Amino acid sequence: MQAKKNILTYEGLQKYEQELHNLKVVRRHEVAEKIKEAREQGDLSENAEYDAAKDEQRDIEARIEELEKILKNAEVVVEEEVDLNTINIGCKVRLLDKEFGEEVEYKIVGSTEANSLQGKISNECPVGKALIGAKVGETVSVETPGGVCEYKVLEIQRSK
Repeated sequence: MQAKKNILTYEGLQKYEQELHNLKVVRRHEVAEKIKEAREQGDLSENAEYDAAKDEQRDIEARIEELEKILKNAEVVVEEEVDLNTINIGCKVRLLDKEFGEEVEYKIVGSTEANSLQGKISNECPVGKALIGAKVGETVSVETPGGVCEYKVLEIQRSK
């Protein structure tokens, strides 16, 4: 079975590469120093600092493994080449939420980068999935647990 492709924007790729570099170069060294200092204190069986440092080391190594897997299977969307006639991954869209009469703005990204607090929605979430392929002026209906939501596409632009 082939691993799932992680669709990333160039911005997302850079963010994950920087995080991986920081974990490997800076954080690993910091934790190794903490472990060394805790060992120098003697008995490890009752040493809370040693246990905490080992837990932190385990968390860092797990995150490094996760990031390496994401980057290994990354497929980067070149945002400059995104077709602005229809909504796709890498676009920023301005929509009119018909129920509330409010304008909302989303950046469509792959599921790995999605973060609703930053206005980044996944192409796999209900709203993102419904928006893919829509054009300016079209109204898109989205089935949600709370009922059907309707959005009118006002603008499609590059996210930069």
